[in-house]
Amino acid sequence: MYTKLVPLALAAALSLPALADEASVKKAVEAKLGGPVASVTKTPYLALYEVYADGQILYTDEKVSALLVGTLLDGKTMKNVTAERMQKLTAIKFSDLPLTMAVKQVRGDGKRVFATFEDPNCGYCKKMAKEIAKLDNVTIYTFLYPILSPDSLEKSNQIWCSADRAKAWTDWMVDGKAPAGKGDCDTTAVKTAVETGRRLAINGTPTIFFADGERIPGAVPLAKIEQKLAQTSSAGK
Repeated sequence: MYTKLVPLALAAALSLPALADEASVKKAVEAKLGGPVASVTKTPYLALYEVYADGQILYTDEKVSALLVGTLLDGKTMKNVTAERMQKLTAIKFSDLPLTMAVKQVRGDGKRVFATFEDPNCGYCKKMAKEIAKLDNVTIYTFLYPILSPDSLEKSNQIWCSADRAKAWTDWMVDGKAPAGKGDCDTTAVKTAVETGRRLAINGTPTIFFADGERIPGAVPLAKIEQKLAQTSSAGK
């Protein structure tokens, strides 16, 4: 029994310096930024530490002699290390989304699932809407996220109060046909979407969440959406 414990104790001891370094870096960065740091992780690159704070990634050394903001690329593979880490750090549990508060569109068998946060006056959202209109066998949950203007809130309320929300959304985003509703029904769903978006630190539209919880901001090309849906088609059931 004793001989089995020795390797475990040794492994734990070896891991302590790294943890201590990360803790000291976290404390030092928080002091410099004057706010909380979500996580600090040592990277395999140039003795840098990844610092995740306020929804963004920074890099620093063990002495916190400088704070770097930017994209870190792997010199051998040229993969975007920062982007890959952001996808993991900002991932969510898909089932935690208040899906009943979203505009739901079901096409075909509806087996492939994803959710979006969109502003009805967002040009990039309209561009993406035309792309995803080509998708089949999919269920799309669209959270009305009016963050651009007072008119965005008015249109979101009108769309939510429409007899056919999915049609009203598509008519406006794809065809430019304004919603006819007055927006005078219970619009708690729009308020909930805004609260959820803020809690998830969504600062721009569109933002997509796939069934595996991965977040992708911006207007995503249809080919990339198809690729992700193929990977996660069973994860959101």
